[in-house]
Amino acid sequence: MMEASDDELVGGADELVEPPNGVINELLNVGQEDNMQGEVEEFLGPQAEYNEEEEERKYYRRKRLGVIKNVLAASVGAMIVYSVYMGLLQMQLILHYDMTYREVKYSNLGLEDIDRKMLMGINVTPIIGLLYTPVLIRFLGTKWMMFLASGIYALFVSTNYWERYYTLVPSAVAIGVAIVPFWASLGNYITRMAQQYYEYVNYKEEHVQEQKKLPKGACHRYIIIFQSVFNIIFHLSFVFAQFPMRFVLNHYLNDNQHILFNVNSCGANISGVIPGFNTTVLTNLPRSMLLIQVESVLMGFAFLAMIIFLLLCGAAYRPTEEIDLRSIGWGNIFQLPFKHLRDYRLRLLCPFFIYSGFEVLFAVSGFSLSYGVCILGLDKLWLLILVYGLSCSIFSSLCLGLLRLPRWVCLMGGAAVHAVLLVALLCFSLCPHPDKSTQYLGPLLVIIALWGLGTALNKTGVSILLGMLYAEEKERLDFVYTIYHWWQAIAIFIVYLWSNLPMRAKLSILLATLLLACYCYWVMERRLASKVPFRLPRIPRPRHKVKGYRYLEEDNSDESDSENEEDDDEEDGEQVAEEMGAEGGEEGGHDAEVQGADSPGARRRGAEG
Repeated sequence: MMEASDDELVGGADELVEPPNGVINELLNVGQEDNMQGEVEEFLGPQAEYNEEEEERKYYRRKRLGVIKNVLAASVGAMIVYSVYMGLLQMQLILHYDMTYREVKYSNLGLEDIDRKMLMGINVTPIIGLLYTPVLIRFLGTKWMMFLASGIYALFVSTNYWERYYTLVPSAVAIGVAIVPFWASLGNYITRMAQQYYEYVNYKEEHVQEQKKLPKGACHRYIIIFQSVFNIIFHLSFVFAQFPMRFVLNHYLNDNQHILFNVNSCGANISGVIPGFNTTVLTNLPRSMLLIQVESVLMGFAFLAMIIFLLLCGAAYRPTEEIDLRSIGWGNIFQLPFKHLRDYRLRLLCPFFIYSGFEVLFAVSGFSLSYGVCILGLDKLWLLILVYGLSCSIFSSLCLGLLRLPRWVCLMGGAAVHAVLLVALLCFSLCPHPDKSTQYLGPLLVIIALWGLGTALNKTGVSILLGMLYAEEKERLDFVYTIYHWWQAIAIFIVYLWSNLPMRAKLSILLATLLLACYCYWVMERRLASKVPFRLPRIPRPRHKVKGYRYLEEDNSDESDSENEEDDDEEDGEQVAEEMGAEGGEEGGHDAEVQGADSPGARRRGAEG
């Protein structure tokens, strides 16, 4: 009995000493949870290897590289679009001019009438661009406006597969509708990239972190560089546009003695384009399959330009900024371009806007035809335009000198070059001699190269000047560039109307416009030096709807910084501060989250706020 009781006691002791398996598992789980919690705290805690300033610096370096990528992509895309457009249009007009081509291929279509109406659609339609361009840009956004316009140029290329009235004329009208929005978007986009680059370089500055108005002249350096790079790349479009003419059409042209047989005079003495020019310029007709292959190559490049705009170009504004730009009301957007003409700076620059449209079209259609083709023959047209494009591209780099020189140097330098050339062209006229035409090749190439020098200084200088005048007004850029390119469209329309005028009358109009432009520019610079106040229209405050997820408070936008709104902004800021103080800390935290940038440092500052 005693032994049995001892065994039972020992067994009971064993049962007390050995805990059940469930208790052991629970103890192990508790230990694992402690270890996991320690690992999580170690992972979420401050890392010895993590350098927040270094990460922020790398972040903004990537942002700066993205801005450079955007500028190069927009420049290359615009260059490809206009290379395709000008190359196809030039080849199309030469083919349609030949009487044999019209009679054999399209005898009953009336290609001459179609070409006249097509040119009318391209040149006349842009004069109404001021009415719809700002609305389109604000509705679609700057990037998507460039993409849509490049698609319209691609549509124009596609219609040449089937040359009919109902394909060519509507596509030409669509080109005319897209010209002003396309160029206004490009000018706005390049200037916005300069502003963004400044913000990413000076991301530690207080006015950048709080998204306030930039200091005066802060981003002028980047505007000069980016606009110069854009014009260097874009003017190469004149070079690539001559490839179809040089490698395809030149093999089918008649000799100069046949083409210029009835031409009696060239230069300043003529009226119209080339009086007496032969209507049969082709020895034999190009094969239809060859023309289809050329148009297919051009179509492929047009699609490439669309892809570049779509995939490689980033947004010009932040999403909240684009919403603010649209939220001022479509009626106000429609009216503001007209109200911006109250600014005497824009009014006094209008003659330069008009002259910049005059001189480019005179180079590619006036001088190159009435002087170049009339003396050298049609087979040298490609060489004249190619030299002009190379000259424009190379000499656009001279505008980088504005980093050290006053801003009037480019405009006045280009105007001086063109004034001398216009006076020389007024005195230059001769009778064509096909046998001796080669001796005039060198002087004509020098003249067209010098004209390209003036064009480069003029076009690049005007774009830089507008960017510098309105560098701190990012909500006005689309209106300003719309006015600029609308006046250029008016100039294109005038050139279209004067095609039958005497050459001396055309040159006199060009010279008078140039002198008027120089005088008005001098008046503008003198007023600015005297600090004469200019009048800017008030940009209405964005009217945000209370619905949706984008805005959870009333005041969260980039307001116009005109003098008329400063008092209103201060009052609204005080009112918002009082409301936030009454509502508590949650509203303040949300405000820091919305207004902060999307960087590591900004997230840290938002958390601290």
